[in-house]
Amino acid sequence: MADKYDLVVIGSGPGGYVAAIRAAQMGMKTACIERAEVGGICLNWGCIPTKALLHSASLYHEMQRADDFGIHADNIGVDLKKMVKHSRSTAGRLSKGVEYLFKKNKIDSYNGQGEITGQGRVKVIDSKGESQTLEAKNILIATGARPRTIPGLEFDGKQIITSKEAMILENKPDHLIVIGAGAIGVEFAYFYSTIGVKVTLIEMMDQILPIEDPEVAQTVHSSFKKQGIKVLTSTKVDKVDKAKNSVTVTVSTNGKTETIKGDVTLVAIGVTGNIENLGLENLGVKVERGAIMVDKTTFETNVKGIYAIGDVIGPPWLAHVASQEAINAVEIMAGHQPQAIDYDFIPGCTYCQPQVASMGLTEKEAEKRGYQIKVGKFPFRPNGKSLAMGHTTGFVKLVFDAKYGELLGAHIVGSEATEMVAELGVAKTLETTADEIINTIHAHPTVSETIKEAAEAAFGKAIHI
Repeated sequence: MADKYDLVVIGSGPGGYVAAIRAAQMGMKTACIERAEVGGICLNWGCIPTKALLHSASLYHEMQRADDFGIHADNIGVDLKKMVKHSRSTAGRLSKGVEYLFKKNKIDSYNGQGEITGQGRVKVIDSKGESQTLEAKNILIATGARPRTIPGLEFDGKQIITSKEAMILENKPDHLIVIGAGAIGVEFAYFYSTIGVKVTLIEMMDQILPIEDPEVAQTVHSSFKKQGIKVLTSTKVDKVDKAKNSVTVTVSTNGKTETIKGDVTLVAIGVTGNIENLGLENLGVKVERGAIMVDKTTFETNVKGIYAIGDVIGPPWLAHVASQEAINAVEIMAGHQPQAIDYDFIPGCTYCQPQVASMGLTEKEAEKRGYQIKVGKFPFRPNGKSLAMGHTTGFVKLVFDAKYGELLGAHIVGSEATEMVAELGVAKTLETTADEIINTIHAHPTVSETIKEAAEAAFGKAIHI
């Protein structure tokens, strides 16, 4: 006899495990299937371990300039193996934490490949090839995504690698070539450059961090050049040639060809959904360009009772988006009416130094949508707390609707950017106007005072600039 559930979740990443827990909280009998480590890619091989590595790099960078702050730190060095060990330990602790939450919430956890074999039926195939069938009123697919490749750039795990291999290298390469300057590529470029590796960063678009505000991207670009990173934009990769211990990448920039020789090439050009071996084609679940098609309010596919969330349904490929989609999907299954997700105002963060965080519309996008706008920009250089910390690179830029003062977008580049953006997310949810930000007293001295001053700058009221 098949085990019967109200919900079976396939995948235990930040979408899957959150869905399982929220469903259990609402009294649904729930199971979660995971073929690898509990917690999925983000927790085990993505967001969390990379941030541990980036913190190590940032700490090392700070110690290199300790003398500026009256602290003598001699013989500072890098032990990559210990950095990786700390990163893996951090991921392991959180994975065990999710296992504990499953037990606490009485969620049945199955290790294996999940395959939907019919309406309301999921087969679990374990590592030994043995299988069992689960019956479910609802099935939620949360299988995430994997790094995308292109012909000629197939991964071998040694010379042409993904972010997974990049976070567990045992030895520092002499020269790392990074193809793709989105968040992942930029973060690894910063990490390896900081610990003493020569880095070349290649981007096909005309700016690194292509989805960010151009001024923000240029600030990071300039900072990277000062750090010694070679940055190539508007550059196409023509071919990659592997030798025994090296990789040669041939690129073209505005018609000019160049060859770049390195030890390792990291390919970070995006991701594609894990849609294989789920039985979707047999059920007629609609798929387009590697993503499962869903109703973006209910997250139900075109097949009744089968839902999907997170990276497997396409961009934005962000853990916090998957988690919110998870909550909305299971609450709808339970008969609730959660607030719909506004995909225009999803915060995005990049954890290099200087950090980048943004939410909402850029100036260009706001104008494209017909808004008359006012833009306020305030640099960190005159901010007292930033000066005290020695982190004065960057700025806060806020975009407002000129007519009503509505906050339309926020773009931050600076050392504390990823923590600061949450204030603006709350402000947007509350439909805050510029006047309300201006009239909110911000504690002094804090870096977040720059948010208030950026709002003031948009309307000619900034005090400190």
